[in-house]
Amino acid sequence: MQRKAYVPGLATLLAALVAGCTAGTGTGGSAIDSKAGGPKSSVAAPGKYRTLPEPCGSIGRSTLKDLLPGAAELPEEQQQRIFRGTAVVTYDTDRRVGCGWKADSADASHILSVDFERVVSYDTAVSDDDRAQEVFAKKQAAASLPVPADPRTEKGQESTATGSSPSQPQSPSTTPKPTPTPTPTGSATPTGTPSGTPSGTPDGLEPRVLDGLGDAAFIDDVLTGAGAGSTAQRRTVSVVFRTSNVIVTIVYGAQPARTTEVPDSKELQEKAQSLAGRLAEGFSD
Repeated sequence: MQRKAYVPGLATLLAALVAGCTAGTGTGGSAIDSKAGGPKSSVAAPGKYRTLPEPCGSIGRSTLKDLLPGAAELPEEQQQRIFRGTAVVTYDTDRRVGCGWKADSADASHILSVDFERVVSYDTAVSDDDRAQEVFAKKQAAASLPVPADPRTEKGQESTATGSSPSQPQSPSTTPKPTPTPTPTGSATPTGTPSGTPSGTPDGLEPRVLDGLGDAAFIDDVLTGAGAGSTAQRRTVSVVFRTSNVIVTIVYGAQPARTTEVPDSKELQEKAQSLAGRLAEGFSD
């Protein structure tokens, strides 16, 4: 009889709990439901490419013969060694691979290298493509491309040339003076710029942005000394392009055997761009 006396009390307690839960489906309950069922944080889309091509096999032998003149006249064993290329040592072949070739002939020495970098964003809010675009922009900024003229500066110079004065002229005492740029010590050139210069590059062949190659592309052309006391000149042409989350860098250079000769910028650029076009087509297949 004593156990039965507690049953009604237990039933009353359960009824109160049920009533409380039912009453909780008002404002407080709807807030919890909307948070749980609301829009989740979006995750940026992964890049289009998950793997990279085998670098030393990315260029056909006929193309290598054209890019490395003189190699085809060598004995077959030497040809095999040159055209096989040398793979660049990397720690993650899913993220970066490369290969290099070098051939010497009686007329000149030629070097060629290709580098494939697959960019991965570890930020869920930034896509692989956007991260690759940032990496590409840094590479372009580090190249020796001419800096576009500032329209405001050009307008100011035009006003000065025509004799017109700005609407709010500054007196000489208040005009800010430019701060002298310190010369870097221990280096002939500023950090991030090529050690050579684009001097000697014909008009129309200056370092520039390229159209119709991948999602973005540029070409750089640098003429340098051969070094080690040599008076010969070496020209190095670089073509860099991005396709989705992969950045491809081609470096093609030549150094004539005669110190009086200067490597042909037009020929090197045309060959480097042609190779870039073939590699870009491979990614679009």
